[in-house]
Amino acid sequence: MNVHNNYSVRGDFPEDARTLTVHVRQESVMAAREARETFLAAHIDVVYSRLTGNYAQFLRLDKLVAAASDLIEGLIPNSTELEQEARLPLADQTGVAIDQMLFLAHVLNHRTSGEHLCQAMRLPRADSVKRLDEFSNGGNLVLAAASLERIGKTCFLTLNCPDVLNAEDERSLDDVETAVDLALLDPHSEVVVLRGAPVAKYGGQRAFCSGINLTRLQEGKIPPMWYLQRELGVLNKIYRGLAQPKIVPEAFEETQEKPWIAQLDKFAIGGGCQYLLVMDSIVAGTDAYMSLPARKEGIIPGAANLRLQRFVGDRLARQMVLADRRIACDSTEGRMICDQVVAPEQIEAAVQDLVLQMTSSGVVSFTANRRAFRLAQEPLDLFRRYMALYAREQAFCHFSPALAANLRKHWRDTRTN
Repeated sequence: MNVHNNYSVRGDFPEDARTLTVHVRQESVMAAREARETFLAAHIDVVYSRLTGNYAQFLRLDKLVAAASDLIEGLIPNSTELEQEARLPLADQTGVAIDQMLFLAHVLNHRTSGEHLCQAMRLPRADSVKRLDEFSNGGNLVLAAASLERIGKTCFLTLNCPDVLNAEDERSLDDVETAVDLALLDPHSEVVVLRGAPVAKYGGQRAFCSGINLTRLQEGKIPPMWYLQRELGVLNKIYRGLAQPKIVPEAFEETQEKPWIAQLDKFAIGGGCQYLLVMDSIVAGTDAYMSLPARKEGIIPGAANLRLQRFVGDRLARQMVLADRRIACDSTEGRMICDQVVAPEQIEAAVQDLVLQMTSSGVVSFTANRRAFRLAQEPLDLFRRYMALYAREQAFCHFSPALAANLRKHWRDTRTN
């Protein structure tokens, strides 16, 4: 982290907050990081309470880290340091954002602040709320990287980056989350179908998702906080629904949620496979496959390590994550994840039939049952603790020399597989 001449602490904090700023100014990167961690371990509840007005405000990740940088200089990198770093390829970056992720790891590891942050990230985005009337009245929204269309009682959310096989990056994340918000807020629909846009490489046929855009990752354009926004925002909203701006016990939380169906055309690679693990039903083509190439990419595949074993067991989950095992949807193992596997030309009809089954008698009991499954399988406290570890470990993976080497070696093959 860059060295500044002056540091200050805004507000009344214990004396070691001022000692922290001296360490950051005077010590090596590792010693300064250790000083930050010692301070955060002792005072994260005080810091988070100050940042949120004694938990009265819900701050998304970007607002939270900006406020933290301003509250105690040197605690985490400021915007200037992060912008300078972002101009460099990943292999040339120094890793100042690690300290940002370590701060968020401490927030998540503290039960009260961690649950509060998880709830903040499940509130509808402000720009989503502004677009609600537009979508509710017209039933159609086209963004740069995602589109949303209502047909009957169904919202079709399409991942729309066909030039990169519907991969995801820093340019697509906000669009996808906005579309997720509107699909859940829309009062005229009952079910959401997630699918990929048609891709020229496959003759205009749809392809689901090829995971993280490794080109943008290699170029240093995807910051490590991207992973947390995706997990705490997009995927957690699909899995747990939209939150309300009030604190209540998880079992009594009033969520806005709907059944989700994945239309799995061609492949679900990396982050695409992670989407499948929060779906209520998956319809796949017989020519489709799933993979989690975490070893090649050198990162943790989101919450797949938490969720995948519920579907396929521990051994197969480890083979997929640690040994790049590819699973054909039309196989015994594939059917542990996919609910239906049909001929590619029949997949859209199968999705329509499934929607009809779900909506013919209403989805009230469906939503109640998905809440019950969720509380039994992945209570919020378990998810929060996993995300604390994920924030820490993913930060170090992101800036490791091994990741840069893996990208140089594998990124072309991964994009085109």
